Amino acid sequence: MTQLVQETPDDWWEVEALYDLCFAPGREALSSYRLRDGVPPVPELCLVARESHDDGPGVVGGAIRCWPVRIGPARAVLLGPVAVHPTRQGEGLGALLIYSVLERARVLGWSRVMLVGDAPYYSRFGFRKLPDVKMPPPTNPDRVLGVSLRGDAWKAIKGHVRKAKD
Repeated sequence: MTQLVQETPDDWWEVEALYDLCFAPGREALSSYRLRDGVPPVPELCLVARESHDDGPGVVGGAIRCWPVRIGPARAVLLGPVAVHPTRQGEGLGALLIYSVLERARVLGWSRVMLVGDAPYYSRFGFRKLPDVKMPPPTNPDRVLGVSLRGDAWKAIKGHVRKAKD
């Protein structure tokens, strides 16, 4: 049985190894990482999926992390990275992680979530292109997506995404 739990400091190396396995070398050179530098993640929205065993926690099968960002005066959650171990892909684990983060963010009072990703994949979670929201270069603007957790939270939100200071 898979359990979703909040990531702890003890999970860090295992989660980083999963990201290294799932993403291309140089992943940390992406502009989204510049928005994360020096900013603590939203701990309640950093989840690890593990197989539960009678003799203790199992291997990490998936992980997701989230950071706070700002667009003008508006706050948002920057979702990602999300990764699923190649041996667990196709089981719906990625969708479980994303749906869980969106629900937890809503409960925590967040109004909007954004990410950089493939619209055809993320549209099933409600994400849509954010034409007025600008990620740092060299991000492809067609990959800047957002979902509202309360009403039309992205309405009238425009400008450059920047690090959250608070």
